[in-house]
Amino acid sequence: MRSRTVFLIFIAASLTLASGCGLQSIPQSKNQVDAALAEVTNQYKRRSDLIPNLVETVKGYAKQERETLQAVVEARAKATQVTLDPSKATPEQIERFQAAQGQLSQALGRLLMVSENYPDLKSNQNFRDLQAQLEGTENRIAQARRRYIESIQAFNNLITVPPTSFTNSLFYHHAAMPQWGGEVTEQEKQAPKVGF
Repeated sequence: MRSRTVFLIFIAASLTLASGCGLQSIPQSKNQVDAALAEVTNQYKRRSDLIPNLVETVKGYAKQERETLQAVVEARAKATQVTLDPSKATPEQIERFQAAQGQLSQALGRLLMVSENYPDLKSNQNFRDLQAQLEGTENRIAQARRRYIESIQAFNNLITVPPTSFTNSLFYHHAAMPQWGGEVTEQEKQAPKVGF
């Protein structure tokens, strides 16, 4: 009876120690990374769904800026063609996805500059409402990307920093995940110029 009690205490202590060393936290952290990436793609999808409404509103008020509108439409089409499966994302897929979204962001920036150049367009209530929604969406995207970066950092810390790295080595064998980002192009570094 005494040896059975000692054995049960040993098992309970071992499980407690193992759970503190990453047995649960590593898979939970991996799930958090996947969820954070899914939220990033969700926010890009929201933006993509919003753009047709914005474009239709602007078309009625900025006929002279068809080239800018066409660039937005084309960038949106390219951005929606590049899909990302969070559970199977490779660094190359993330880079292609990010590049397509970057082109869309640049086209939207040009569209917003049009609103500065044409006060009648800017004063239209529909355009202002959609512009506010778009700006809110861009903020949501930035927050979702920040959370994704933080979740990758937390996961990478779990699998590379002792004592949880020992659990990863013994049970999971996860490799460190690449961070969201990559190189920023020269065009992305430059602030948009607004002329009056």
